[in-house]
Amino acid sequence: MTTQPRVVIVGAGIVGCSLAEELTARGWTAVTVLDQGPLFATGGSTSHAPGLVFQANSSKTMTEFARYTVEKFSGLTLDGQWCFRQVGGLEVATTAERWSDLHRKAGWAASWGVDARLLDAAECAERYPLLDRERVLGGFYVPTDGLAKAVRAAEAQARLASARGATFVGNTKVVDIEQAGGRVTGVVTESGRLDADIVVSCAGFWGPAVGALVGQPVPLVPLAHQYVTTTPLAALAGTIDEAAEAVRPILRHQDADLYFREHVDRIGIGSYAHRPMRASLEGLGPSANWQDAGRQPSMLAFTPEDFAPSWQDAVDLLPPLAGAKVGDGFNGIFSFTTDGMPLLGESRHVKGFWLAEAVWVTHSAGVARAVAQWLVDGQPEVDVHECDVNRFEDFQLAPDYVHERGCQNFVEVYDVIHPLQPMESPRPLRTSPFQGRQRELGAYFLEGGGWERPHWFAANEPLVDGYGIPGRNDWAARYWSPIAGAEALHTREKVALYDMTPLKRLEISGPGALGFLQRMTTNNLDKPVGAVTYTLLLDQSGGVRSDLTVARLADDRFQVGANSALDTDWLLWHAPADGSVHIRDITGGTCCIGVWGPLARDLVQPLTGTDFSHTGFGYFKAKHAYLGNVPVTALRVSYVGELGWEIYTSAEFGARLWDTLWQAGQHLGVIAAGRSAFNSLRLEKGYRLSGVDMTTEHDPYESGLGFAVRMDAGDFLGRAALAARSPDTVSRKLTALTIDDPDDVVLGKEPVYLGGSPAGYVTSAAYGYTIAKGIAYAWIPSEASTPGIDVEIDYLGKRVAATVAEEPLFDPKMTHIRR
Repeated sequence: MTTQPRVVIVGAGIVGCSLAEELTARGWTAVTVLDQGPLFATGGSTSHAPGLVFQANSSKTMTEFARYTVEKFSGLTLDGQWCFRQVGGLEVATTAERWSDLHRKAGWAASWGVDARLLDAAECAERYPLLDRERVLGGFYVPTDGLAKAVRAAEAQARLASARGATFVGNTKVVDIEQAGGRVTGVVTESGRLDADIVVSCAGFWGPAVGALVGQPVPLVPLAHQYVTTTPLAALAGTIDEAAEAVRPILRHQDADLYFREHVDRIGIGSYAHRPMRASLEGLGPSANWQDAGRQPSMLAFTPEDFAPSWQDAVDLLPPLAGAKVGDGFNGIFSFTTDGMPLLGESRHVKGFWLAEAVWVTHSAGVARAVAQWLVDGQPEVDVHECDVNRFEDFQLAPDYVHERGCQNFVEVYDVIHPLQPMESPRPLRTSPFQGRQRELGAYFLEGGGWERPHWFAANEPLVDGYGIPGRNDWAARYWSPIAGAEALHTREKVALYDMTPLKRLEISGPGALGFLQRMTTNNLDKPVGAVTYTLLLDQSGGVRSDLTVARLADDRFQVGANSALDTDWLLWHAPADGSVHIRDITGGTCCIGVWGPLARDLVQPLTGTDFSHTGFGYFKAKHAYLGNVPVTALRVSYVGELGWEIYTSAEFGARLWDTLWQAGQHLGVIAAGRSAFNSLRLEKGYRLSGVDMTTEHDPYESGLGFAVRMDAGDFLGRAALAARSPDTVSRKLTALTIDDPDDVVLGKEPVYLGGSPAGYVTSAAYGYTIAKGIAYAWIPSEASTPGIDVEIDYLGKRVAATVAEEPLFDPKMTHIRR
């Protein structure tokens, strides 16, 4: 008989109560939920949250969380009172830019399976009569959105969990979390101690204090957000039953950073238009009698001067407000993170310590289900890599970084954000040794993972006229230049240098290194020294966590090209405890230049006595060599589909490596090329991008990566789940689409229509300059993935004609790479 784990949840807000219900529904009933405040209005963010649930989001995962929240809360009641009221959600546009963005949002809804529609101004006014229809260009309407009564929903779920055996204790502050042997063993409160095998922090903006008890960083910042309730409006008098509370859609006026909801005959107005107001947690802890004081600890004093401009914006949109005024207001504390996403998962530092933090009511039940599945089943059904608490690099945990990026996310919460738009500060943080040379060439930098990445170079502008690069519309043209097209074509014709330093590099060594990698990945790595292998990391269900390039540099030493900190985290979690395997992140101490193009060998070979010929240095091989005076490790791999090498050296030699290659390539017409050209070239070759093209929700066969799976190479993580699968059994496929009209460029996440109905969504997209067509990779049903089938992609409300294509789109016989 298996003993149930003893689970202590810290925080009885909407997330903690939802998690207790989800765990007990799965048979884990040894659950205790603690809160420092009184149950169930505990004094945190849940207790004052206005309860707006808007489902459509640029993130598929966050949309799924919200959709499940709607589904679950719709079935809850508390003593006959509703917990969720499906009044619908309406976002209005008062600017052309917002109206275009709402078309993009409608695309997300179609991609992720949310029923939604675009409305004209008259239809918006029909659903929300208080609107000044002359100010509105149109709206985005989701009929299944609505209002959650967060405290009711929390208590309703707590009752369900309690009936199954869970215990809820209020007015009990956690003062310590005990550990032994690197894992939690108990929770100490002001009232006593509880044994615990698992502790889950659901403490909201108090999360960093709970994390500090075990040394776990919780990178969120508590910020105050203004909310007011008006005095009664004559226009609403007698129209709404008090028990119903609201009948019209929840409304967002994002052009003014405002949202609105009804409170019977009053309107509640939330504003993000003010300065970020960081809340100090000193002295903010709730006491047992905060209700007697008339104000929750998470509800700070209202600052009317901050709200004054928002009031005028609200009256401009809803003229009947002019007959009312602000009746009550407060500055309510919420959690903001550096990337706007929740913090979920188990601490890498202390086993058994889990987090479900920075979660708003909108996503609460969905997050709880995912964490419960993670705990009970070993993994959630939905991909959660965007939310995993271990996704951060060390620098992203710096308090100043967390504060600045968190505040910026507050400022931008309702902004129209381009997919490539970086935050401007703090920058630069991570720079390659080549940056000085790149600046001299007029590099245009965008940020990724803290790295300054050149996307194109002004020095290459003279090349544009010779190629006739097609232009783009305003939205697609942001963070793009026709120079990128010239760089891509020049790479195909001559040779270019690409800064690949931001590629994460791990050194995995020790006597158990080979066996460990064999167990963790899908391909056969038991090859001679000098072999390079493309392989996959899977989860236990066979979903693709990541793809890796593994170079065997010695019998017991491998260099692994990975994708993110989550790859490091996954490998560290599974590394043997006997010390036979050492995992070291070597990214910061090394650098890399991709030398690619038909003249790559002509550039590199004269610099070295090592044989770089095709027979002497075959494809997917690695060698140590000297280029001039620089010691390098060269891998003959190419993610642009041309002859060439990734050339690595230590950071101290970086500038010298660049200069050596640059000077040697002048007579060959060498250029520096950027990330924008790289993305176009890799899509022409059909190379996937982990976390974008495929996630844990997709297996290798669906993803077109079955070639990287060797079922006969021994057991590996995820192998059992793949045993009954093959390319012939899949119901969906990652499929290449081409767009014939050069004026049509899509960017990613757009819905794909088949026979007039949404059937999938775009993952990666770019213009293919070599094939002179737009490219979009998309998930669509396998029966529709036959080359030649016509589909449509909805791009900002325009249906773009596309065709399923045979991949790879460029050089299917691999003659360019293998020459």
